[in-house]
Amino acid sequence: MNRIDVDRMDVHLLYSLINTKLRNEYADLEDLARGLDIDRAALETRLGEAGYAYYAEARQFRRVD
Repeated sequence: MNRIDVDRMDVHLLYSLINTKLRNEYADLEDLARGLDIDRAALETRLGEAGYAYYAEARQFRRVD
């Protein structure tokens, strides 16, 4: 999978996929965005709307309560 459609993918599937890729393939969110050719801001906005935020120290998105 080279391209992820941030706007159309189910947000919970997107969350899971992104965290898996961060854990297994990429050094951080910037590296992932560059490697997959996706807009980092759009990704953070989409996941943010669903209640997730990126935690750089953990290199993952987590639920915000």
